[in-house]
Order: sequence, then C-alpha cells, then structure tokens
Amino acid sequence: MRKGKNMQKKAHDYDNVFKTMKSRHKRLFISVINDIFDKNYSLDVRVDALPTEGYLIESETVDGSREIEERISDFLIKVESEVYLLECQSYDDGSMAIRIAEYAFIVARQFAAWDMGCAKIPMPRFSVIYVKRTDKTPKTTTITFTFPDGQSVVYESDNVILDQLSKEYIVAKRLFPYIPFYVARYEKDITSGNNVNKVVEDLIYFRDEMLSLNKEGELSDAELIDLMGFVNTIITHITNGNRNEERLVKVMGGTIIETESEKWMRQGIQQGMQQGQAKMIIELGLEDGLDESAILKRMQEKIGFSMEEALACMKRYGKQSME
Repeated sequence: MRKGKNMQKKAHDYDNVFKTMKSRHKRLFISVINDIFDKNYSLDVRVDALPTEGYLIESETVDGSREIEERISDFLIKVESEVYLLECQSYDDGSMAIRIAEYAFIVARQFAAWDMGCAKIPMPRFSVIYVKRTDKTPKTTTITFTFPDGQSVVYESDNVILDQLSKEYIVAKRLFPYIPFYVARYEKDITSGNNVNKVVEDLIYFRDEMLSLNKEGELSDAELIDLMGFVNTIITHITNGNRNEERLVKVMGGTIIETESEKWMRQGIQQGMQQGQAKMIIELGLEDGLDESAILKRMQEKIGFSMEEALACMKRYGKQSME
C-alpha cells in the first residue's frame, strides 16, 4: 500500500536508523573509527557503548515561548583506552560545534581525575558524519577554547561527508554503517521521479557485496538482515510513497539464484529481513508512544504484511519490547 503524496515524512528516520545500529551492532563501527581516526583496531576488539547522558537546554518554540528539552549525543563508544563521540547529521547545522563542545564536556566529566584544587579533564575524539551536503557543509568542526590569560586551545576534527565516499571505498573499508544512508545522495532524482537506474545499480552492488561478505563470515546473518532493513527504511523515508518506492525497496531482496541451496538461503534472508524490519517498527513505534493499531498499520504499509502476519509479530516482539 502506498502512502498519499502529501503524507508527512518521519523526520527522525535517519536518527532512528543510526540509533538502532549503534545499539544492536556496535561492532560494525570499529571500521568507521579506524577510517576516521587512522586507527587499526581489530574487528573483534572489545567495544563498550557508554551511556549517552543527556543535558538540559532552554530553546524557543514556534509560538515564542521557552521550553526545556533534553539533548542526547548520538554515539559514545570506548575502545581500549580511547573514547569516541560520533554525531550523525542529515544536514549542516550552525549549532553543531557548540553541541559537540557540550557533549564532549559531559563525556569528559565521566573520566575526569581531580584532587584538591586541580582537575584533569580528558576530552574524547569526535567526528560529525553528514548524511547530506549543501554548499555550507563544513569539512571540519573546530572548537576554540579561549581563557582570560590569553591562552587558546583548538579542538578540531575532520567531518565525514558521505556523498564524497564511493560505494567501492565503503565496501573496501567495511564501512557498513554508511550503507543505509548512501542513497541520500540521490534524493532529488528519487523524489522528482527522474531515472533511478543509477540508484538501482548501486543498491544491487551493495546487496551483492553484503551477501558475499555474509557467506565469507564477515557479516553475521543478523547484521546482514538489519543492514538491508535499514536501507529500506531510508528508501521509504525518501520516496515517501512515490512510484520509485516499490522498485527500490525490492532490490534488497535480491534475485541471485546460482544453486538450489543459495535459493533457500536467499529466501531465508528475505524472511529474516522482514522479521527484523517488523521488530524495529514495533520497538520504535512503542518508543514513540504509538498504539497497537498504528503499529500494525505501519507494518502492513512498510513490509506488506497481512493483518495476521502483523498481529503475529506484534504478539512476538511487542511483549519483548515491554519487558
């Protein structure tokens, strides 16, 4: 079922995909850290996802009143003795540098060492990952701390601008968390109804590479299924029900059939992918406060489930999410 042309997009789809990836598959971010910060961590190194303690800020609402809201950093991870802060942004944001400074101080406070009259505050390494780009998107994020005695300390990091990375580079470097957001570079073509053959070609490339890496043991079944589901979440966000949606979403199911055993494997992956998508829709729906009927409808629209299939998944995963 297609959504109406004017149905409002879910503004948090990008954030939800990034948030779900970090909670379920933090191992996949090791290659991202290696690439951004020129590290060489083993992919089986211990990874600790640290609590992203929020902080309260006062902001102005559309009617001019003031309200208090909580901000939470996207991804805080500790690998060996190093702490890393990764922020995922749809577009450039003029407040990003000050937000990074605020996040960094919250992080540093957790690891600070102090004694009578002195404190040592270790700042984390950070990077901002931009899913989309405009003419104003900065190549670096720079924070300059100035002190009353004239001292200045520059705290700077290169940004990651995803549409500057080729699909071949992403696969070669095993930058799996970037794959779901890759199609954002084609947003104008996808939404305007232009030819999307190039998008299909790139999606097929990622699908085939991920299937191959799954066979070789570099991607687990769960990682593969979820990555395919994340890709389709972003596709449906961009297409918003237009004529390109069905064609693009179908790509991740694949039609590669070389042997009968591979056929069964692919069908199992497709079924697992649907189950993974259903689980994510249920979890995010419950987090957003949706009632059961709204979640069931979303599963029918997004995955093509019958009401019976949607109810079965709701019974299976809804209870788990509430526990």
